[in-house]
Amino acid sequence: MDNRVAPEPSNLFYQSRARRPVLDRAEGIYLWDIDGKRYLDGSSGAMVSNIGHSNPRVLAAMRAQMDKATFGYRLHFENEQAETLARRVSSLMPAGLDRVFFVSGGSEAVESALKLARQWAVATGQASRWKVISRYPSYHGATLGALAVTGMASMTAPFSPMLREMPRIPAPTCYLDRDQLSLDERGLRYAEMLRAEILRQGPETVLGFIMEPVGGASTGALVAPDPYYARVREICDEFGILLIYDEVMSGAGRTGRFMAAEHWDVRPDIVTVSKGFAAGYAPLGAMIADRRLVEPVLDAGGFTHGYTYAGNPLACAAGLAVIQEVLEQELMGNAERIGGLLKGELQGLMARYPFIGDVRGKGLLLAFELVSDRETMTPLPVRDDAYIKLVEHAYERGLIIYSRRTRGGREGDHFLVCPPMITTADQVAEIMEKLTASLDALADELGLPTGNG
Repeated sequence: MDNRVAPEPSNLFYQSRARRPVLDRAEGIYLWDIDGKRYLDGSSGAMVSNIGHSNPRVLAAMRAQMDKATFGYRLHFENEQAETLARRVSSLMPAGLDRVFFVSGGSEAVESALKLARQWAVATGQASRWKVISRYPSYHGATLGALAVTGMASMTAPFSPMLREMPRIPAPTCYLDRDQLSLDERGLRYAEMLRAEILRQGPETVLGFIMEPVGGASTGALVAPDPYYARVREICDEFGILLIYDEVMSGAGRTGRFMAAEHWDVRPDIVTVSKGFAAGYAPLGAMIADRRLVEPVLDAGGFTHGYTYAGNPLACAAGLAVIQEVLEQELMGNAERIGGLLKGELQGLMARYPFIGDVRGKGLLLAFELVSDRETMTPLPVRDDAYIKLVEHAYERGLIIYSRRTRGGREGDHFLVCPPMITTADQVAEIMEKLTASLDALADELGLPTGNG
């Protein structure tokens, strides 16, 4: 029986009226509320806490910077932490991607990418180019500019009169297709949809194509077949269109590489990162661009864009320390190894739970999707709200997972299981124990079939 006292009235408001316990402390992959209950952070918050909580070396680096300066406005001072972090990030990127613009979060990073792309086109005599093609479903941020390239009706519909919505093509949801094509052939078919849309829009009007190399909240760790990535790059090159990789969620090592693009040896023109970039220790993100885009913009009078906290020395000190932890502790290798173990365990659940239709992802960016029928991949009924109920069952058991609706935000239920990159094999077992109990509870509540598994 839950004897906790109801929370005090709050002046804060969030997305809904739902309330949660008050956080007391956090360490490693665990968090505790003020009543002493422990929670395993099975989603790294919102895929943020890549190196876990309360890392002593990161906190020490932040304290050292706090003793020197916590803020210096970018128009008045350069600062050592921002300069050093920019050099470090550039060294980890493909050749030529060596111009870094710091921001406070993922939405700001995407806004910055869109604005840089447009200003590059104007500066180079290509002012007719302004359309940025994206995918459906997709999610690229909460600001109006980022929403304009977001393909998620539940997020964009209220604001549609305020947006200049951009063209979209289907995301490569090959796991849903029922045809005679191989996975590679399906991947190429989805890539060719980009070429067809460019021709339909008029190549001279198309500025760029934005995509997540590994899907985030909108598609649940969606990974396209390998040929898709190279073909998209070829199509962008054919028409002189910028390829923008949104790695806000997939970047900073979570997939087993510093950037997910490295899995396919693809070189985008612009990359956006945030979330795990500073791993929750400070608000920080970045746009990393090819110098050939930045130099003409600066020559034409400068980048007409910016944020007050861009390059904040305290945030950059945190980001630098986080990257140092990722590299020195070989956390990308651990994400790949432990991610493979966790993915195998999630796939093993499919024998016990026929309503798990798909398991997907790379490294520790993983998800599974629930369905009514695995053969047809028909979603569970919308009225069941499975994407809410399983999260609550897990939360009651001290496991935090992250859910969204897969099919454009309106139906379909997927769950991201993305613990920090420091997770061990024993902790994977703990995740699976709590998740299995939660799935059993959901099956009982909704009358879903189970097997002997």
